[in-house]
Amino acid sequence: MPRLSLSSRLALLFAACTAVVSLFAGVLFSRASEAHFIELDQQLLEGQLIGLRRALHDLQSSDSEVRLNDEMSRQAELSLRISGSDGKRWYDSSANLPSMLPQTAGLSTINSAGTDYRVLNAPLFPEKADSPQLTLLLDITHHQHFLQRMQRLIWLTVGLSALATALLGAWAARSGLRPLRRISAVAKGVSAQSLNARLPEENMPPEVAEMARHFNAMLGRLDDSFQRLSAFSADIAHELRTPLSNLLTHTQVTLTRPRPIEDYREALHSNLEELQWMAQLVNDMLYLAKADHGLLAPKRETLDLAEEVDVLLEFFAPLAEDARVTLGREGSARIEGDRGMLRRALSNLLDNALRFTPADGEIWIRIDDRTEGLRLTVANSGEGISGELLPRLFDRFYRADPARHEGSSEHAGLGLAITQSIVRAHGGQIGCESGDGWTRFVIELPRGD
Repeated sequence: MPRLSLSSRLALLFAACTAVVSLFAGVLFSRASEAHFIELDQQLLEGQLIGLRRALHDLQSSDSEVRLNDEMSRQAELSLRISGSDGKRWYDSSANLPSMLPQTAGLSTINSAGTDYRVLNAPLFPEKADSPQLTLLLDITHHQHFLQRMQRLIWLTVGLSALATALLGAWAARSGLRPLRRISAVAKGVSAQSLNARLPEENMPPEVAEMARHFNAMLGRLDDSFQRLSAFSADIAHELRTPLSNLLTHTQVTLTRPRPIEDYREALHSNLEELQWMAQLVNDMLYLAKADHGLLAPKRETLDLAEEVDVLLEFFAPLAEDARVTLGREGSARIEGDRGMLRRALSNLLDNALRFTPADGEIWIRIDDRTEGLRLTVANSGEGISGELLPRLFDRFYRADPARHEGSSEHAGLGLAITQSIVRAHGGQIGCESGDGWTRFVIELPRGD
């Protein structure tokens, strides 16, 4: 069996709810009407009973029957039967009265020959034990016909209201689900060439607008990831093209004629440098690929950041001395992290700072141990970075220095991207500030203790 659509299910649900509510209300109204008629009939019969007792206070009087007939003639739908204490019938006001009537005192309802009666049994003289019995019969056929017509009207109302609600529910459900069909149409058309499609959120109901917002956010993330992947692939080809071309050209030139052994050795050394740079580039790209898939799992060990920074400053001291750059550190703190990964991140920042710090400049590393976490700042003096370039510093293969040419075997523009991946793997974040003659890379890490 084919499964019902959501619109059909909602329409049937609306119809069922309306039918149940209508039926419940109709039954309550029918019961209330019936109880109201019973109450009216009881009041009428009890009022007639009082008059009859007054008229029949003396059965031996000569005008008893006249007075009785006069009393009964006033109510065309009322009949009377008088029986003795032994059950013997004394008087019937009509010849068409049922032969068998209830004997119990009180109000009851019977049906005889297609006619409905409300019957009231009561003693003529309540104070006497052997009093004759009065049986008043009220023809309530018109009441019953009214109740039957009302019940048929209730069933008709239930059916029509259910049908009308089903149609209106189907229309409302179809109208309400129009945004979902729009989402389905957009999702059907999504491809690698149309990831920029978005759903309009302003005209959607709040429940669907939230889903549309998340759907648009998902498309945005997919578009961003696809664009980054495409750019990454293009950058890889762009970066590898020059060294491969250099290798091919150098090798072909070397093999054009016989050369001394020293020339071949020099050519091999030159090719080795290019190959080492390409191998490092491939390793860096694999490292970033692992970071993108959440595969970087830093080891957790207690580290003294001051000691780790001092080790790196000692390593970079000769290069700084040659460049006439002053290195320094302030502050200390302890952290839970991976020693190798953190050293690599700080090395990238120091190497980057040394390359862009002018002679007689300064590089300072400041460690702030705060309540909410650790803050590590690598600052270098020199020409600042323009504001429009700051958001792109951590993009792969991006070089802020326009003087750097493509295919450089020294720096591929992956250092800051790798640093950002390492910081994020430790649950932190990194940013860059530039101004007042200083450029600061700020790392914020959780305490981890």
